[in-house]
Amino acid sequence: MRRSPTPLVLAFGILLTLLASSPALAAGYRYWSFWEGPGGQWQYATQGPSTARPADGSALGFRFSVSRDAAAEAAKPRAAADFAAVCGATAAVEGRKRIAVIVDFGVPADAPAGDAPPQDAPRTACAQVAPDATAAEALAQAAKPLRYNSAALLCAVSGYPKQGCGEPIADAEEKPRAEEQPRASATPEPSAQAAPSDGGPSTSLLVGLAAVAALAAAAVWQSRRRR
Repeated sequence: MRRSPTPLVLAFGILLTLLASSPALAAGYRYWSFWEGPGGQWQYATQGPSTARPADGSALGFRFSVSRDAAAEAAKPRAAADFAAVCGATAAVEGRKRIAVIVDFGVPADAPAGDAPPQDAPRTACAQVAPDATAAEALAQAAKPLRYNSAALLCAVSGYPKQGCGEPIADAEEKPRAEEQPRASATPEPSAQAAPSDGGPSTSLLVGLAAVAALAAAAVWQSRRRR
């Protein structure tokens, strides 16, 4: 007598079918990433620029790019996190702090359609701001005008780009960057300034996972019943 497939085997078949038929998620996002430079090394910021309060002598970086993952593969600023190089010629003023601000408008391949980076090389400026000023205030002094969305996500620096804000980019639209290779980092995506989500798993995938769980439970129950 031929035995019918067990519920667990059927469940895995359903899951594989759903995974194969699910639409591809966005490959990355086009957005401004925010970096901090302790010790002269760029590190992806764990706060957004509107809440981070850098200390005197800090270096802050902002980079516009299409990045596959906000923390693990985001494109770093192409200028060094060097406070002395940016602010060395700016005299200290009592009651103010000096912040080195590096703004990298990225490469033409990452620009939205009909737009282009305002300059090729990163822009640097030494911002002198109040002791409790945020990174956003330092950036505003160095590279106005800024544009934010209703969720306080940084959308434009010095008016670039003219439109859009952290929009998802499909695989076919994503373009390689010649100046760098993606970083193979295991760092999770903790930052409050990360690009917005494209909605998460599809409904069909979630339904499939629920079906797998239900059929697996049934398989266990049947097995115990036979014993």
